[in-house]
Amino acid sequence: MTKLFRLALGLLAVLICGCVAHAPKQRDRGYAPLILISIDGYRADYFGRGLSPNLSALAADGVRAEALKPAFPTLTFPNHYTIVTGLYPDHHGIVANRMVDPNSGKRFIHSDPDLRVDPMWWNGEPLWVGVERRGKHAATMFWPGADAAIDGVRPEYWKPFDHSVSPGARVDQVLAWLDLPAQQRPDFVALYFEQVDAAGHDYGPDSPELAAAMREVDAALGRLREGLRRRALQDSANVVVVSDHGMANVDDAHTVLLDQSIDPNAIDLVASTVMAEINPVRGREADVQRALLAPHEHFQCWRKTQMPARWHYGENPRVPAIVCVAASGWMIDTQANRERNHHAVHGEHGYDNDDPKMRALFVAHGPAFRRGLVVPEFDNVDVYPLLTRILHIDPAPNDGDFRVVAPMLTPDYRREQTPQR
Repeated sequence: MTKLFRLALGLLAVLICGCVAHAPKQRDRGYAPLILISIDGYRADYFGRGLSPNLSALAADGVRAEALKPAFPTLTFPNHYTIVTGLYPDHHGIVANRMVDPNSGKRFIHSDPDLRVDPMWWNGEPLWVGVERRGKHAATMFWPGADAAIDGVRPEYWKPFDHSVSPGARVDQVLAWLDLPAQQRPDFVALYFEQVDAAGHDYGPDSPELAAAMREVDAALGRLREGLRRRALQDSANVVVVSDHGMANVDDAHTVLLDQSIDPNAIDLVASTVMAEINPVRGREADVQRALLAPHEHFQCWRKTQMPARWHYGENPRVPAIVCVAASGWMIDTQANRERNHHAVHGEHGYDNDDPKMRALFVAHGPAFRRGLVVPEFDNVDVYPLLTRILHIDPAPNDGDFRVVAPMLTPDYRREQTPQR
């Protein structure tokens, strides 16, 4: 009898082991990471070109916006930081890709890694800081701002930007973070791709090179989707794909030289190309204002205190005294700056955010989102309250409106208490 009893126990153990071996891994149960992806420079209408099948698959089974309206200025660093703070650039402090802080005299250049890690530039509470402060885990793969210790906090896992890392390798790093033990894996991951933007600048938005970049990034999205499937996360992960701005065709011949309107020695040109940021030299203010604020054929200039209210721009001390914006397809520079820094480009952004060519991308998929839904265009400040709702954290003060994005969520997510603005 004892021998038979032991045999029965052994057979039962084998059956139990077999069941466990084929069950989902314990680490996947209840794990629902939020993955925020930026495809820099992906114009809203690129979606219809048929070059992004993985992105289209996410949209077909999730939510897509007709467009995402970027904040002004339609530049990379201001808009990436707006998306993760819900604040207009005037309020979060990254008012341009290049800027001067009048209080310290310091200059910010987005391409300089030593300058962009200084936390003095970054105000507000970016999503990864909020996640870490609320006892969750965050990871960022090259998202602008994440390599600075903002208010003393960095994401638990982060990588400094390195353009030589391929889109596929970036996805592999994200998947490696998702493979961490249950107590360490990230609840929020931000992933950044610049290839579409770079091709748009160098070759133009209608070029074969841009089409190739779109295919490359979409293949990386496919790699991510397959990685989620292999980890049994395809039905629990929420994936939100955005872009920061669109892209317009430009031609070098369509460059206005400020020298034709003003003595270049009378100004400090903080930045140029599409948006010229200008501080007059002391004592030359009246001359500069008289020359630049007059009507011009291919650009318009404003005092910082008199810019269009719809831009929500001009109150921050880092906004220069005069801001000039080129007409769509045109650029602004000085002769000396052009000779010093010029390289041929065929695509640009930074224009008025009402320009349809500046419209950005929004696609979302996962258990938080309704399926097969297309929503009207909305402002990118509204993305932040959407993401905090999905993460079940209280939002920091922001300029977004959760009511705008609530209809794209499933009832369970909409029924939670509406975050306060």
